[in-house]
Amino acid sequence: MDYTALFYVLSGLLIVAGVAGTVLPALPGVPLVFAGMLLAAWADGFHRIGAFTIAVLALLTLLALVADFAAGMLGAKRVGASKLALLGAALGTLFGVFLGLPGLIVGPFAGALIGEWLHGRNLAHASKVGVGTWLGMVFGALLKLVLSFVMLGVFAFAWLIG
Repeated sequence: MDYTALFYVLSGLLIVAGVAGTVLPALPGVPLVFAGMLLAAWADGFHRIGAFTIAVLALLTLLALVADFAAGMLGAKRVGASKLALLGAALGTLFGVFLGLPGLIVGPFAGALIGEWLHGRNLAHASKVGVGTWLGMVFGALLKLVLSFVMLGVFAFAWLIG
């Protein structure tokens, strides 16, 4: 029995979930996009998508992960965030996932603000850290989203010429 069509459907689902995961912190977005593309290439027997394209996609995946981490940290560091603020932002993001889009917007900010405030900083500085951390996370998510679409473009181009 040939399961190729099933693999392509699963590949598409992984890619869609991955693109969603670039903005939803609960999902490993870019790795899911890569996994979906790798599965599609495998289902085709690597006829259209070869080792070079897979290597480029893997490199873009790694770049997206590093960029996301760096953007969040640089945003927090730029405004002088403490380790408690970073932990608060991570916890705020985690809890925010369960509250939908408003939670994803407010959670990281509130978590960083509370973490910085618990660190002993005044409310004005804690608010500045909350905003800086949130902006870094937003910038990181946008970078991941852009790189995911670049990956889709590379994959589509390689598929069409392959």
